[in-house]
Amino acid sequence: MKTAKKKAGVPATNDSVQPECTVTETSLPNTDNSNSPAAKVRKSAFNELGFQATIELLQEEIRSLYIADEIPWIIGYSGGKDSTATLQLVWTAIAELPAEQRRKTVYAISTDTMVENPVVAAWVANSLAVMKRASAEQLVPIQPRRLTPALVDSFWVNLIGKGYPAPRHKFRWCTARLKISPSNSFINSIVSSSVEAILVLGTRKAESSARAANMARHEKGRVRDRLSPNSSLPGSLVYSPIEAWTNDDVWFYLMQVKNPWGYNNRDLLGMYAGASADGECPLVVDDSTPSCGDSRFGCWVCTLVDKDKSMTAMIQNDEEKEWMMPLLDIRDALDFRRDHKGEYAENADYDIRDFRRMSGAVQVMSGGRPIPGPYIQSAREEWLRKLLIAQTYIRKNGPPEVQGIELITLEELQEIRRIWVVDKHELEDSLPRIYREATGNDYPGRPLDDNLVIGEEEMHVLAELCGEDRLHYELTRELLSITRQQRTTSRRAGLHEQLEKTFSRHFYDDKQDALTRAQQMADQKQRLSNNRQQFVSVVMEPLACDQEGEA
Repeated sequence: MKTAKKKAGVPATNDSVQPECTVTETSLPNTDNSNSPAAKVRKSAFNELGFQATIELLQEEIRSLYIADEIPWIIGYSGGKDSTATLQLVWTAIAELPAEQRRKTVYAISTDTMVENPVVAAWVANSLAVMKRASAEQLVPIQPRRLTPALVDSFWVNLIGKGYPAPRHKFRWCTARLKISPSNSFINSIVSSSVEAILVLGTRKAESSARAANMARHEKGRVRDRLSPNSSLPGSLVYSPIEAWTNDDVWFYLMQVKNPWGYNNRDLLGMYAGASADGECPLVVDDSTPSCGDSRFGCWVCTLVDKDKSMTAMIQNDEEKEWMMPLLDIRDALDFRRDHKGEYAENADYDIRDFRRMSGAVQVMSGGRPIPGPYIQSAREEWLRKLLIAQTYIRKNGPPEVQGIELITLEELQEIRRIWVVDKHELEDSLPRIYREATGNDYPGRPLDDNLVIGEEEMHVLAELCGEDRLHYELTRELLSITRQQRTTSRRAGLHEQLEKTFSRHFYDDKQDALTRAQQMADQKQRLSNNRQQFVSVVMEPLACDQEGEA
């Protein structure tokens, strides 16, 4: 029986500022499942002075900090409720200053990982565009900036290109590359030109006990009222205007105060209502900040959580979001906790990962279990095929606003192709064929140097000659690749080292031979370590006796 779907409703609210009030159960949007009586007063930052007085006091504080110096401000804007409330507070406060005092630039930066939930990504992109027009019209010195990872740091370049396995808690390679690096690079550029910068963040102590403890620790080092030092970004200070607010305080403020750049906060509440759990994707500037894996709206490929509850809920709650199903399928396929049958299995992706590490080394754990390396060639090709098929499906079957969606950019495809052919010596150059088969169109990227490619037909002949000896095939292919690459350069520096690494990587009879050799080396190292410890204990024992006799 198919369950009927409906669009998530949004409670009717007033866009004007209401008189000061005491926050009670009945005056807030219903954002939790508390069973307490409706009239019970809950914890709120507005209880002591009332809503309007608290907001006015906070805006006066913002204005005082803003005009106190020439240090530029940087606001972390993710498009979620906390960052929206923070930016809205700053915007409305600065807008009330005389024009001559609105001289200092405020950057509103939003980091797009390029694998964000498409609904949220579209929301944020449109918000930044509206924000840019509104700031110019209102003469408010707020400059929105969309930040993206460097090409070499992008998710698909690393996973499909280099073969990095889907992120996991013991190998969380995504956060630094996709989130921390873009924001920190921008912040450091501002600091280098202005000596200092003030980061205005929507962090709140009520988010979690860990967040509260982290904020309390930084409060001890405050050099000015409400400005805390940032341990990971020298020269920057952190200002958290809503640090004492609760989740309901944020929603109450957003529902009562009109968005100054013209966006509808009720639509924001509707987007949250269409998914499950609390939180949002914050501006990540260090490892102590919870990343998208712990948030409401994160990357649609995230495997740091067991299940993408927000995207699942969006699809279930709104039939117009069914076009996102292929994304959910890819995310679930990437999940290393599920085998091919969908059953739970620890490290279920071992069969599609190389037995050699990225460097070519073969390593085993203390218990004898091999340490797997990157995804093998066939797995990387399959991930690309799935991604392009999903992109093609969404463009054909999705609503008008997503028919131009880019799940992977042409620049990423070009870099993946280069990595496969040049760095990994996969002379088949299979990417254009995969693109054509998945999309029905010819690959639009620029051609590679003909000296670097042999072609799939020729490589197929080589594979037939090598039979089932995959390592022999890979060795021959890599030697051919190195030879062809050397044709394009007049210098031969490093050639011998390249050849030595190639033979070291492929000389094994098979996978089992490689693991047996690795285990023998590990056992030998352990014996040497034990012998060394025994030698040290034998030498130290007479010395201890001599010292005891002298005493």
